[in-house]
Amino acid sequence: MKRREFVALLGGAAAWPLSAHAQQQERIRRVGALNNFDESDAQAKAWFAAFEDGLQKLGWNLGRNLRIDYRWAGIDKVLLQTYAAELVGMAPDILFATSAPSLIALHEKTRTLPIVFVQVSDPVKLGLVADLARPGGNITGFVNFEHSIGGKWLELIRDTAPGTSRVAVIFDPDNPAMIPYLDAIKAASSSSGMQLTLDGVRDVADIERTMNVFAQQPSGALIVLPNAVAILHRDRIVALAARLRLPAIYAYRLFVDSGGFISYGVDLADEYRRAASYFDRILKGAKPAELPVQLSSKFELIINLNTAKALGLTISAAVLSRADEVIE
Repeated sequence: MKRREFVALLGGAAAWPLSAHAQQQERIRRVGALNNFDESDAQAKAWFAAFEDGLQKLGWNLGRNLRIDYRWAGIDKVLLQTYAAELVGMAPDILFATSAPSLIALHEKTRTLPIVFVQVSDPVKLGLVADLARPGGNITGFVNFEHSIGGKWLELIRDTAPGTSRVAVIFDPDNPAMIPYLDAIKAASSSSGMQLTLDGVRDVADIERTMNVFAQQPSGALIVLPNAVAILHRDRIVALAARLRLPAIYAYRLFVDSGGFISYGVDLADEYRRAASYFDRILKGAKPAELPVQLSSKFELIINLNTAKALGLTISAAVLSRADEVIE
């Protein structure tokens, strides 16, 4: 072997342990994730799996250079505040808020740690960012709906259950993000001729009482607004709607997957996966104030024909042609 080749070989061999040591010493960045789901909720875990998949594709691997601390508060408002304080106290590199209540709780605890959100409808109206294009503070993220979608939900009731004259809107009265949805639905109803009932619910007992009272009169239908209470009790809402023969429009397809009538809204797995891009950019030095809040661009209309038939409804060809998926 020539002397030059031998020296090069020795140099390479000497670098091997240094390279391995550098990989072992790679800094682990930390994410604190606060949510309003129950830890046993398989669908919520699937959304977080999509988020983690998005991170992995950008080079962030759990256990190697990233750690995520999840806190599952459900709809317990005291626990939500406790977990928000706990996560902020850990001083992670980024906080992840997956609903308006989670975002508000974290915002109350820190104005410096970066926060990325999903499943929030209007952070400007909630006073959480200054402007969608220029958030201006420590918060940015991905808006799931513009509130005008409330009019679309009412329109879908008219198109799929044309005999409807009464609509009950199911919402969480403690979630301030519900108010603009209600305003949009009320504005749309003024020209629809439909009578609105606004029903705030906080637990399953409220849901059962509200739906049973509403169903005592004929020609009714439901709009279930996107909120943690409804997601947690989705199986009970869907079952009651079926038993009481109430056509119901939901914001997320997981209700239709559970047997609900129709959903029109965003693909949440896609939204969580897209959120990974902002984590990547912030971990590489970007500031939340520099990252515009993004609006959802992917909406899907899902129709459950089995449920329609059980309700005695026939969906027109025009509506079916607009559907992204029809469950038969």
